[in-house]
Amino acid sequence: MESTRTLKDKILLIVKGLAMGAANKVPGVSGGVVAFVAGFYEEFIFSLQRINGKAFKFLFNGRFKSFARYINGRFLGLLILGMLISYFSVSKILDYFIQHYKLYVWAAFFGMILGSIYYIGKDFKHWNRRTIIGILVGALIGVAISLMNPATENDHLGFVFICGIISVSGMTLPGLSGSFILILLGNYVLLLVDSVNALYDTIAEILQGSFDFIKNPERIRDLKVLGVFTVGSAVGLVTLSHLLNYVLKHFKHLTTAVIIGFISGSLGVVWPWKEEVYKTDELGATLLDSNGREIIENYKRFMPDVGSSETWIALFFVVFGITIVLALDWYGKRTKKI
Repeated sequence: MESTRTLKDKILLIVKGLAMGAANKVPGVSGGVVAFVAGFYEEFIFSLQRINGKAFKFLFNGRFKSFARYINGRFLGLLILGMLISYFSVSKILDYFIQHYKLYVWAAFFGMILGSIYYIGKDFKHWNRRTIIGILVGALIGVAISLMNPATENDHLGFVFICGIISVSGMTLPGLSGSFILILLGNYVLLLVDSVNALYDTIAEILQGSFDFIKNPERIRDLKVLGVFTVGSAVGLVTLSHLLNYVLKHFKHLTTAVIIGFISGSLGVVWPWKEEVYKTDELGATLLDSNGREIIENYKRFMPDVGSSETWIALFFVVFGITIVLALDWYGKRTKKI
C-alpha cells in the first residue's frame, strides 16, 4: 500500500488532510464526512486500529521501518501533515471572521449543521422502536443542552485533555462534529482559535529572533493548553477508532439515530440570531476572562427581522452552509461512480 503511492497520490493525501482538518474545525461539519465521501475513511480507520500493542513492540525494539509499515505510516503522516497545516491557517481565518462577522459565521455554521442532519438521515431506513427511542433521547439531550447556560471557558489541563479526546470524535465517526461538542463545553475558542494562534505567533516570533513570549504568562498558558489538547486528541484518535469500531459493529443503527436526534435538538446552540448576556459583578461591571474577553453568562435568542438586509445576508450564509455539505455528498457520489 505504501510503496505504490505516486507523488500525485502523496500531494492529494495532504490536500485531503487539509480538507479534513478544516472540516473538523468547523462546528457542524465532521472531518469523518470528508474522509467518507473522499473514499479513504476505511483506510484511515484501519490504519488507526493498527496502532496497538504489536505496533508499540516494533517501536520499543527500534524497528522503526516495521512500525511505520505496520501502521501504514506514510498514509497517516501525510494526512496528519495536511491537518496540521489546515489547523494553523483555518484558525487565523476563523479568528478574524468571528470577531468581525459573527452573525454570518454562525449562520454558515447553522446551515452546515442542517446539511449534516440531512446527510446522516437521508439514507437511514432502519426505523423501529429502538431507533425511534434513540432519536427522541438524543433530541431531548440536545434540547436540554441548548437551553442550559453555555459552559464557561475552562483551561484546567485535565478538562482540556478530555476535550482533546472528544474533539477528534468527528474524524472517526462521520456526522458527529467534535468542534460542535467543544462549543457545548465552552472551550471552542480557547482550544481551536486562541491556543493555535498562540503557537503560530510564538513560532513567528522565534523566527524573528525574539523570545519575549517566555515572559508572557497568557502565552505560556495557551501553549500548555495546546500541548495537553494535542496529546488528548492523539489518545482519542487511537482509542475512539477501536471503541467506535465495536459500537458501530454492534449498535450501528441505534448510534446513528441518537446522533441525528442529538444534533437536531442542539440546533439552538448555534442559532445565529442571539445576543450575549455577560456576567457582571455586584457593581454591574462586566467580568473578563484571562484573555480579556467578556464572560458570557447566557444568550438571548430572538427571531430575525425580515426587513433587515443583514438578515437576508445571514440567510444566504445559512444556504451557503447547507450547500457545502451537499457539495461534499455530491462529490462522494461522483467519486464512487468514477
